[in-house]
Amino acid sequence: MTAEFSLPIRVYIEDTDAGGIVYYVNYLKYLERARTELMRTFGLERAAVSDAGWNFVVSDVSLSYHQPARLDDQLHATAVISGVGGATVRFRQTVRRDNAVLVSGEIQIACVDRGTGRPTRLDADLRKQIEATLAATEEVK
Repeated sequence: MTAEFSLPIRVYIEDTDAGGIVYYVNYLKYLERARTELMRTFGLERAAVSDAGWNFVVSDVSLSYHQPARLDDQLHATAVISGVGGATVRFRQTVRRDNAVLVSGEIQIACVDRGTGRPTRLDADLRKQIEATLAATEEVK
């Protein structure tokens, strides 16, 4: 697996405000899609919800907006695993147009029990896969 996962995204009219600029909250949707598709590479059919009774939820977000995206832009939402805890996975993420970084930040997801909403440990096999990806990412640095 490569260190950085990249998902192509086209900006549609529904993503923009009246001026044709992407509405800020839509970047979170783009980043969510990239994280979800990255997690699918670990064999999760439904990357946010498990048949074992747990869900992934966003537990922390820190974003910086650098430049706007506009109607019809071809973007790439990226995700790199930057950390893993007992019940959490941290990502460095960007939205780019060509080589220009439009949005950058860190997002953490937490594994929670679907019934109680309380944190629960990551599945051991999934955690091993994530740790291996994290180690490969650190080797690339």
